[in-house]
Amino acid sequence: MAKMGGFNANDLKKFRDELNKLQNPDDFVESCIKELAARLLRMVIKRTPVGDYPKGSGKKGGTLRRGWTGSKGQASATGYAEAMNVNHFGDTYVVEIVNPVEYASYVEYGHRTVNHKGWVKGQFMMTISEQELQTIAPKVLEAKIKKYLGGAF
Repeated sequence: MAKMGGFNANDLKKFRDELNKLQNPDDFVESCIKELAARLLRMVIKRTPVGDYPKGSGKKGGTLRRGWTGSKGQASATGYAEAMNVNHFGDTYVVEIVNPVEYASYVEYGHRTVNHKGWVKGQFMMTISEQELQTIAPKVLEAKIKKYLGGAF
């Protein structure tokens, strides 16, 4: 007679209890979104060019780089991820990453020169950063999911 694997109800109850300990799934999804947004913000800040001005000009570079925020009015300082507003519209979650500096779009996409005879190429700091994030997002999310479910297994 072949021996069949047994079923232990206590193990199943223990597994159920571990699953119940997991945080709220909506909180987990929001945590994932905030992490991806934080990574995007770090990428775009790093990629944003800083103006180089001659000494004595009175100008200081870095205004555009410092302008990036997680949403209107929030500083991009350490710990900003938790302060980010995540909006939920049906099955869609939205986090705004903005740069209110008036010339941000010109640096992003390019612009005509002052004399209108030439073109300054765009830096595409947000566009390229978004593409990079799309490439790494599956691995980032997979690691978060493994960690999230790790407590139950």
